[in-house]
Amino acid sequence: MSETLHPSKKKLLDAALRVIRAKGYSATRIEDVCAVAGVTKGSFFHHFKSKDDLALAAADYWSVTTGALFAGAAYHAHADPLDRILAYVDFRKSLLQGEIEEFTCLVGTMVQEAFATEPAIRAACEASISSHAETLEGDIAAAIELYGVEASWSAKSLALHTQAVLQGAFILAKAKGGPEIAEESVDHLRRYIELLFARAPAVRSAS
Repeated sequence: MSETLHPSKKKLLDAALRVIRAKGYSATRIEDVCAVAGVTKGSFFHHFKSKDDLALAAADYWSVTTGALFAGAAYHAHADPLDRILAYVDFRKSLLQGEIEEFTCLVGTMVQEAFATEPAIRAACEASISSHAETLEGDIAAAIELYGVEASWSAKSLALHTQAVLQGAFILAKAKGGPEIAEESVDHLRRYIELLFARAPAVRSAS
């Protein structure tokens, strides 16, 4: 989604990110998205053919907007690739703020509901999750080489595992009604990565 968005289309996409994460994809109605966006249904259908069409665009929009957030994050500045990976995990933990729908993942939310019934949405969500995981692969591969790890696993598999843990953490946050359990899961992920590279886990505060 590289084109400059029409203001009303951007409002609809921003609203979709908010409403779907709060209500789930199945429960989200076009009327809900229009109400949050402050636009008419006529405007909606000018930009999108259907709710499914909106979902596909929203998955792409999510990838672009979150991709920019992560690309500009400070964890890239570390010289040691393992420090970059661990700082990425710390950054993910720092994002667990506010209401649950404000920190959980749009594509993770949608794919849980649509994977068996909407193959196009499933594919769009998979592409979004996998493309984000790919941004970690270079650092993981560099850390494997730097630390002389003889691994039976690949950089790609560990990158995807980080996303599996994070998505599971979001589910637990929803089940528990707060971010605390998700924060604990992210801390466990950090310790796991440190152990994979034979670095003693750092002492972490309970914050």
